Amino acid sequence: MFDFLIHGFDVALSPLNLGLALLGALLGTLFGALPGIGPINGIAILMPLAYTLGLPAESALILLAAIYTGAEYGGRMSSILLNVPGDAGAVMTTLDGHPLAKKGLAGPALGLSAVSSFVGATIAIIGLTLFAPLLAEVAVMFGPAEFFALMVFAFASMSVMMGKDPVKTAIGAVLGVLIGTVGVDSSTGVLRYTFGLPELYDGIDFVVMIIGLFAISEILLMLEHANRKDGNDGLPPLGRVFISLKEVMACKWTMGRSGLIGFIIGILPGTGASVAGAVAYTTEKRLSDKDNSFGTGNMRGLAAPEAANNASAAGSFVPMLTLGIPGSGTTAVLLGALMLYNITPGPMMFSERPEVAGGLIASLYIGNIVLLALNLPLAGVFARVLTIPRWVLVPGIAILAFVGVFQLHSNLAAIYLMLIIGVFGYLLRKLGFSLAPVILGYVLGGLMEQNLRRALSISGGDLGILWQSGISLGLWIAALALLLLPWLLPKLWQAKTSKA
Repeated sequence: MFDFLIHGFDVALSPLNLGLALLGALLGTLFGALPGIGPINGIAILMPLAYTLGLPAESALILLAAIYTGAEYGGRMSSILLNVPGDAGAVMTTLDGHPLAKKGLAGPALGLSAVSSFVGATIAIIGLTLFAPLLAEVAVMFGPAEFFALMVFAFASMSVMMGKDPVKTAIGAVLGVLIGTVGVDSSTGVLRYTFGLPELYDGIDFVVMIIGLFAISEILLMLEHANRKDGNDGLPPLGRVFISLKEVMACKWTMGRSGLIGFIIGILPGTGASVAGAVAYTTEKRLSDKDNSFGTGNMRGLAAPEAANNASAAGSFVPMLTLGIPGSGTTAVLLGALMLYNITPGPMMFSERPEVAGGLIASLYIGNIVLLALNLPLAGVFARVLTIPRWVLVPGIAILAFVGVFQLHSNLAAIYLMLIIGVFGYLLRKLGFSLAPVILGYVLGGLMEQNLRRALSISGGDLGILWQSGISLGLWIAALALLLLPWLLPKLWQAKTSKA
C-alpha cells in the first residue's frame, strides 16, 4: 500500500502535475466562491479544455480533482459573508456562518472553516488511502451480476439520500438513463431515439451533456435574475482571518467526528456533500448544543458541516476509483473525464493504470495543504470575487462553454444540442428537480445495461443469476432496505411517541 502511495507522490510531484494541482486549487476556490457555479460547473467548463490541450490522463484528473476540492473550500465564502450558499453542500454553513459574520467575526469564521475543511479532508484522504486498494481487491471478484446489483443499490441510495423529494430524484435518474440510451445500440445495431438525425447515431456526447445541463442552464438562471439585486454590494469587514490555537482546539472533537461522518456518507453512491453536511450538523447539535446557541453563531455549528463537506468530497472518490460508481454528481463528471481517455474506472485501474489512481490520491494530500495555505492569508482576496457583476460573469461562462464544446467537436450540431440540453436542464431546475441525479443516471445507465446483458448472456437468459451469489443478494437486500427507509422511519417514530 505504501509502495503504491510512494509511486503516486512520484507522479503528483512532477513539475507539470504540481503546477496543475496549484492551478486547480486556485480556480476551484474561485468557482466555489461564486454562488451557483460550484464544482460541477467548474469541471464541466474546463474538462474539454484540459482534453484538447493534450494533457495526460493523470494530469487532467489531478487538475479536475483539485478544482473539485478547491470548490468545496470556496463554497463557504458566500455562505458566511452573504448568507448565499456557493453550492448545495454549503447550505448548512449559512446557519452559523452568517450569524458569526453579523457579529463582526467574519474573518475568524472564514479561518475556522478553512481549518475545519482541512481536517475533514485529511481524515477522508487517509481513509481513501487505506480502504481504496483493499476495496479494489474485493471488487476484482465482482462479476456482471454483482455489478448490476451494485448499480441497483446506487440508484436506491441516490433516490433516498439525494434531494428533498425522493420521487423527483428517481424521475431525474430515469431521465438520465433514457438520455444515455440515445444512439446506435452497440449489441444489436438498432437505432434508439435518434429521430432520423445522423448527429445522434453516436449518442449524446458526455461533454455536450455536462456543459449543456449545468453551465447553460446556470446561464439561463442568471439571465432570469439579472434585474434582481445581487445582495453583494457590500461585504462585512473580515478583520483577522487567522484563528487562535485555543479556538481550534475548542472544536477539535467536532471536526474529527464530522470528518468521519462525511467520509462514511461520501462512500455511499449518490449522496454528496449536502447530505454529509446536514447529518454532521444535526449530530453535533444533539451532542454539543447545551445552551441552544446553534443557529445564532456557534463555532462548532460552523466547523461541523465544513469538515463533513470536504470529507464527503474526498470520500466520494472511493466508489469511483474502486467500483466505477460515482459517489456524487461531481465524481460522475470526473468519471466521464476518465472515459474521454478510454480509461475504465474500477478495481483493475489500480494495477493497470497505477499512475492515474496513485497520482490522484497523492495529489489530494498536496492540494489539501495548498488550499489551507491559500485560504488563510488570501481569504480577503477571494472574498472580492463575490462582487463580480453578472454582466461580466455570464458572458465569461458562456464563452468558455461554447469554446469547450466547439474545440472537441468542431461542428455546429454539437452547439445546438448543447443549447437544447441547456434549456431542458433549465426547465428541470424551475420545476424543482436536482440535476445531479440526471447526470448520475446518464453515467450509470449504460454500465447497468452492459452488465445486465453480460449476466443474462452467461446464464442463458435465467434471471436467477442476478441474485445468485451472496454479494449480489446482499446488495439487493440493502437496496430494498434503503427504499423502505423513508416509509419505515416515520412509522417507527409514531409508534415510539404513542407508547411514550
